[in-house]
Amino acid sequence: MDTFEAIQSRRSVKQFDPEHKFTADETRQLFEAALLSPTSFNMQNWRFVVATDAGLKKELRAAGFNQAQFTDASLVVYLVIDKTAHATEPERYWQKADPAIGEMMVNMLGGFYTDNEGLIRDEGHRSCGIAGQTLMLAARAMGYDSCPMVGFDFKKTGELINLPETHEISFAITIGKALAPARPRAGQLPYEEVVIQNRFSK
Repeated sequence: MDTFEAIQSRRSVKQFDPEHKFTADETRQLFEAALLSPTSFNMQNWRFVVATDAGLKKELRAAGFNQAQFTDASLVVYLVIDKTAHATEPERYWQKADPAIGEMMVNMLGGFYTDNEGLIRDEGHRSCGIAGQTLMLAARAMGYDSCPMVGFDFKKTGELINLPETHEISFAITIGKALAPARPRAGQLPYEEVVIQNRFSK
């Protein structure tokens, strides 16, 4: 499936086949694609909590206002921000670069994010958003469907997945084999309203 077809056919599916399971190779392929998503300073500040255990998914469904996707989708993925990524052995992010460039980037990374909690959090949500779209498009290219979700109790879900204090859930994505197609698109805003040429009008 080509990229434009994946974009056009990606929809937020609500009904998944509860009997379908991803193979280990499929799961690996899916997340290897997500790991290629760009992040600021290459700090890879996302983490992916992948729920497949039936008992856990039942609890996550309860924390998700009893939405069926949490139990019926093959994978329930929580995109999580690691708010310490900028300071956790940052030299790892540039280990294959020219040493001088790596040292420069590590120093810049520390100066940019240290003691700036708002920026750390904002950057984390940006990174998770980009990775989430990559994940959904990769799933679509593999013939699967998905649904991005924020309709759950974040605090209770954090407890269920043993979320560290230094991490924060951005959103979730359910992925699996669709049982029913998404509803027709509700309507897009006009191109001219949302695509601004050069600058906003005064």
